[in-house]
Amino acid sequence: MARLLVVLLATLLFSARLAAQSPATLTGTVLDPSGAVIARAQITASPMAPGGHATARTTSDAEGRFTLTLPAGSYRIEILHPPFARYEQEVHLAADERHAFTARLALDRTSARVIVTPENFPEPAETIAAPSDVITAEDIHDRQALTLAEALIPLSGVSIGQGGRMGGPVSLFLDGGNSNYTKVLVDGAPLNTPGGAVDLSLFTLDNVSKIEVVHGAESALYGSDAMTGVVQIFTAQGATRTPEFILTADGGNFATGHGSAVLRGLLGRFDYAAAFAYFDTAGQGVNNGFLDRTLSGNFGWKFTDSDWLRLALRDNTSNARIQGQTLITPPELDEFNALNNFNATLSGQFSTGTHWQHSVSVTESYAHQVFDNPASSFFLSPDPSMICTGMPRAPKAVPSAEFCDFTFSALNSFNRVDADAHSTYLGRKATITAGYFYEVENGYLSDIGSHARRNNLAGYLEARYQFTERLTATAGVRAEDNSNFGTRVVPRLGAAYLVRRGGRDFGATRLHAAYGLGIKEPSLDESFGTSLCFPGNPDLRPERSTSVHGGVDQFFWGDRIHASVDGFYNRFHDLISFGEIATPPPVCGGFAGTYFNTDLARAAGTSFNLEAKAARWLRIATGYAYDDTRVLKAPNATDPAEIPGNRLLRRPLNSGTISLIAGYRRWSASLIGYYSGSRTDSDFLGLGFTRTPPYATFDFATRYDLGRGLEVFARVQNLLDRQYQLILGFPALGRQVTAGARYRLGGSS
Repeated sequence: MARLLVVLLATLLFSARLAAQSPATLTGTVLDPSGAVIARAQITASPMAPGGHATARTTSDAEGRFTLTLPAGSYRIEILHPPFARYEQEVHLAADERHAFTARLALDRTSARVIVTPENFPEPAETIAAPSDVITAEDIHDRQALTLAEALIPLSGVSIGQGGRMGGPVSLFLDGGNSNYTKVLVDGAPLNTPGGAVDLSLFTLDNVSKIEVVHGAESALYGSDAMTGVVQIFTAQGATRTPEFILTADGGNFATGHGSAVLRGLLGRFDYAAAFAYFDTAGQGVNNGFLDRTLSGNFGWKFTDSDWLRLALRDNTSNARIQGQTLITPPELDEFNALNNFNATLSGQFSTGTHWQHSVSVTESYAHQVFDNPASSFFLSPDPSMICTGMPRAPKAVPSAEFCDFTFSALNSFNRVDADAHSTYLGRKATITAGYFYEVENGYLSDIGSHARRNNLAGYLEARYQFTERLTATAGVRAEDNSNFGTRVVPRLGAAYLVRRGGRDFGATRLHAAYGLGIKEPSLDESFGTSLCFPGNPDLRPERSTSVHGGVDQFFWGDRIHASVDGFYNRFHDLISFGEIATPPPVCGGFAGTYFNTDLARAAGTSFNLEAKAARWLRIATGYAYDDTRVLKAPNATDPAEIPGNRLLRRPLNSGTISLIAGYRRWSASLIGYYSGSRTDSDFLGLGFTRTPPYATFDFATRYDLGRGLEVFARVQNLLDRQYQLILGFPALGRQVTAGARYRLGGSS
């Protein structure tokens, strides 16, 4: 009997062991957001228990299916297939279990091969009709770029104007448009003041993961301000289960110091990224100090693979000492600009069924501006009976034979709250989006001495259809109802066509074309000014643009060489100018003025870009842009630079760039050269100067990985120490040399 019990117990133990060793089968299907299968995706199953079974790998077949045979246990499944984002899922497998699931991959928003801004839904770059440029975190790192303006200036069609050396106001001109014709967004929140431009002087690139620049009228999607394009900045998100901490410190001449700290990672379904950055410099010459501080955060919660909620925050504060037009006038001794920008975006996405996705976002943008010149630094004559009397003078104020420095103080506050909701149907070939937008704009300007408010609402519809694997077309329309100018309807159309897929030597050929109408609402002072002699005009119409773009992309040598040619034509209607009122009130001394829709202008141009991976360790890129702008009608123009026939201010006819980026083992370096032809400009002092001379500059950066997370780097801006000016009379900074170190701890996947 005892022997029988022993045999029975051994049999049971042996059977249990066999059962425990019986493998499980994991099967799955990999799909894209529309439900189409994804072939050749890499699937990895890693055991979650320490010292567990070996990691298993496979790839999806032509039908998107895969099968893995695994010992019983818990695994982390990872699926990779660029440009889709990494997919992760935990599974627990019992012996003999057959576990099946479907993985729907989302496009990776940070990838250079994915464009987010031109459509309501992220799309592969090769299917986008509008010309688009992408600056990745790797590009920023290679160049050691510190500010947004530095990153943008090498792009074709971009012109930057800066009123001074360090911290002076920075304007962006895109494809011949005015500085307030480009909408700038950070994580979906607008940086533009209502109807106005963006001062890029305080925007640094710490914790930025990607920048997209979309050319052409995009008002059908983004409403007012998107006349010639959209620039969108994306802050970094946490992506690693081990927290990643990055500490950067550098400094150099002009008493310059810069530091930043970044913490980011993943905690279950929660991702987090928080950063602080600090920049301080004494600048070059008197009254040229600049202080900039940035706080940013990006926090997300993932309910499911397709349902998530995200909060992005950014606060920028700067104080810039302003020297003035020192190439023409004596320097300002105490003028300064103090700026504070705050942006917040709360966004969410959820799905209902296989093909429907819904998105909701609420953004708030706040801008506080102080422009102050408390004392006169130079005056027309030492004779106190002359002009400039009655104003406080700086302790070291000097007489001037020609100029008078008038004191002033201006305080502006702007607030924009936007709410946007849209639903998207994702089919195999068709994507259709319908949405609603509501905006409240508030502002206080010391120039108008009162509060102004404007409410806007809009409805929009966009359809995207893939006729064949090679041809994709987009059509959209937006009805914008503005409390100032009423309702306007703006359409846009576009198509991208892959002419040939390409081979080993002669690669793919792609054509793209886009058409759209753009609008820009008047600024608050133009509409709501309350001065008796210089009132606003509540009857102003929106400024309008008609935009046409087209181009071709050609790849060679296994896609190691990419050549592109793009052309555009922009026509600007109903431009707002300041003109005299026919019958001024008696208190105005015979002159009064307001704003009118009087002007007409156009811009036409072309660009050529070439990128080549010349060797494993060397990338070369070069570009040339021709931008022919013209003032066609300007009845109220008083400055010689703004009369019809002239080119538009501060937009060069010819510009070009070249970059060399080398990397070998732990070392890398970049050399970026930029050329700008002469530009129409004005001294705005009545002296008759109307041209800014051409110039060329080079920037150099290098870094070396010492290992164990430590990297040292250096950069030299204006390598040849050229003397040039981005705006007439305002000298640019001379050669600046900085060096520092970056320490990275953690961050493993």
